[in-house]
Amino acid sequence: MIDISIIIINWNTKRLLLDCIASVYKTVRRTSFEIFVVDNGSTDGSVDAVASEFPGVTVIAHSRNEGFAKANNAAIRRMQGTYAVLLNSDTLLKDGSLDRMFGFMEAHPVAGMCGPQLLFGDGSRQTSIGVFPEIAAELVSRSMTGLFRSRAAQVIPEGPIPVDFIIGACMFARKTAINTVGMLDEDYFFFYEEIDWCFRMNQAGWRVYFLPDVEIYHFGGQSTKNINLKARVESWRSRYIFFRKSRSLGPLSAKSVILLGFMQTMFRFAGYTLMNALSLYTQARLRRRWMMFGYLLLWHLRGMPVSMGLPR
Repeated sequence: MIDISIIIINWNTKRLLLDCIASVYKTVRRTSFEIFVVDNGSTDGSVDAVASEFPGVTVIAHSRNEGFAKANNAAIRRMQGTYAVLLNSDTLLKDGSLDRMFGFMEAHPVAGMCGPQLLFGDGSRQTSIGVFPEIAAELVSRSMTGLFRSRAAQVIPEGPIPVDFIIGACMFARKTAINTVGMLDEDYFFFYEEIDWCFRMNQAGWRVYFLPDVEIYHFGGQSTKNINLKARVESWRSRYIFFRKSRSLGPLSAKSVILLGFMQTMFRFAGYTLMNALSLYTQARLRRRWMMFGYLLLWHLRGMPVSMGLPR
C-alpha cells in the first residue's frame, strides 16, 4: 500500500511546478508516496519538463483546461494511496510537513481531511481556513460594508482544531472519506470546490481539521494572475453554484440569489465610480476595484456567459 497520493494540477506554471515536485522529494521522508501531475492544456512546455526531470511522476495531460475539480478527479480515480493530497503547483513544502499531516490523520480516524498553515514567500501567514459562506453575509451585508472593510487579524490557535473548511492549496483527504462523500464536484470550474467538498465532509460526519503548526509556502494565484477579471467571474459563478447546492435552492430561490448578487455588484460599482471621481482617478487601487466591479456588472447584464470567465 502507498500512504499518500500527491495530486498537483498545473496550468502554465512550469517553473513553479518543477520546484513544487522537487520539494516533495526533498521533504517527505517517512511516508511512501506517488505523484500525479494533471496538466490542463499548458502551452509552456510543462508536460515535457516534468517527464524529463521527474520520470517517476505520473502525468495526465489534458488537451484543454478542464478546471480544478475535473483535473483532480482524474487522478483520484487512479490513486493507490490511503490518502489523497491535493497540492497547488504554486506551493513549496517545508521539511516533514506531509509526514506530520499523515501522522495526524492516522491518529485521528474521525478526520476526513486536514490542512496546514499557508505562508507567503516572506514567511508571513496567509488565511488558511474559513467559515461556510452565508447568503445574507455574502450578498447583502458585504454590499454595505465592502467599500470600507479592513482586514481582520486572523487568530491562530495553538493546536489542531476542527474548522468549516480549509483553503484548497493543500488538502490532505482520507480515501475512505472520499468514497463516502464523493469526489470534487465538477460543476465548479474554479473556486469554491474545496468549500463544497468540506461542506459535504461535515454533512457526512467527517471532521475537517486545521493544523497551525504544520506550514507550507503558497505563492497564490499564479496561474490566474494575468487574467484576474476572468478569475473573479469564476469566483462569482462558483459562489452561486455553492449557494444553490448547499442550501438546496429551487429555481426561483436560486434566481433571487443571483439578483442579490447583481444588486451588490451594481451598488459597489456605483460606489467606486464616485470614489474614483472624487480622487480624480489618481488611486490605482480604486481604479482596479472600479474595473473589477464594472466587469462583473457587465457579466451579470450579459446573462453570465462562460466566455467571460477563465478559458476552457
